[in-house]
Amino acid sequence: MNPGSPLTETSRILITCSRGIPPFLREEVRSLGLPVLSEIPSGIETQGTLDDTLRLNLYIRTGHRVLFPVKQFTGGNADELYRGITRIGWEDLIPADGYLCVTSSVENETIRDARFASLRCKDAIVDRIKEKTGRRPDSGPERDRSVVHLYWKEDQCTLYLDTSGEPLSRRGYRRIPLAAPLQETLAAAIVLATGWRGEDHFINPLCGSGTLAIEAALIGLNRAPGLLRGNFGFMHLRGFNEARWNDLREQAKRESRKSLGKRIVATDIDPGAVEAAKKNAMTAGVEHLIEFSASDFAETPLPGSGTIIMNPPYGERMGDAAKLDVLYKRIGDYLKQRCRGYRAYVFTGNPSLAKKVSLKPKRSIPFFNSGIECRLLEYELYEGTRKVKKEKKEKA
Repeated sequence: MNPGSPLTETSRILITCSRGIPPFLREEVRSLGLPVLSEIPSGIETQGTLDDTLRLNLYIRTGHRVLFPVKQFTGGNADELYRGITRIGWEDLIPADGYLCVTSSVENETIRDARFASLRCKDAIVDRIKEKTGRRPDSGPERDRSVVHLYWKEDQCTLYLDTSGEPLSRRGYRRIPLAAPLQETLAAAIVLATGWRGEDHFINPLCGSGTLAIEAALIGLNRAPGLLRGNFGFMHLRGFNEARWNDLREQAKRESRKSLGKRIVATDIDPGAVEAAKKNAMTAGVEHLIEFSASDFAETPLPGSGTIIMNPPYGERMGDAAKLDVLYKRIGDYLKQRCRGYRAYVFTGNPSLAKKVSLKPKRSIPFFNSGIECRLLEYELYEGTRKVKKEKKEKA
């Protein structure tokens, strides 16, 4: 690798995420000892070297992609874009006998289809590599090897190495997703938003394919989510520091706990969903920590006190919302009658249905699920009535 290669320099690093998640991603970045330079609705900017992108890909739970910038330049049209890209030393970054995927985000009045910009970008990269080495890498849509991302807004072009390759939401354990599943990164953000870190019991009725329970188990164990994956985009760059990556993985394994002192309980009325959740948990290596069972949510075992999270359907993608009124009313009854002493959360994208719970939320945390604006509603469920609690406090 040339000393002047972008891979040897400290640079701004962009970590993308879904809207609503930046506050949780920000704390993750800081916990790794990296600065937060800026925050946008769908990402966080930090600063570091390529080695730092290895750490980010290994530890980050809530981000989608870790983008390492290569070059920024001015280009008003496709020809200027092509020329600017061919001035970059791609032969030092991407193996000539490798495979390249180009993704793009384009807002330029001269471009009607972002796929054309991606194609032009790909041509420029492989033409440059062929000119310098006599060989050219294969290319296509698969993100399992070298990935370059083009961000082109008006006349400003920025080229990034996508060090993640496949999005970080694809942990690799969800082999059976079922209908309308939560993304792993969103599920992790929801668990982090509750403050649950394994200190008390975690209850997940209506568990579906088990994503919330599995992400909770990984968080409770302090297990880096990147340990579940064997392939990242940075592994296919020239100069990949494999020894450094292996050291980071071993360190992450040492930091992970082997067991939890508290219980994780997950139930669903659909036996097929429970079986799928068990298989997903097995792939993630946490099946021994989660007590799965098929039952109506109201029959979910409740050990002691702790945190309960429910992600009921909300009518956008899974049927008629009018038919869900009864479900949400039952959820409210269940929380009021059986879950005293718990911190309860309902994640929904339907405000009208949320009102059927008939409890006043202590907090309402905004998230987005596939473009749908949602809320994580927190309910504080007292052991007795709030009035009794208040009276006891006043007498003391």
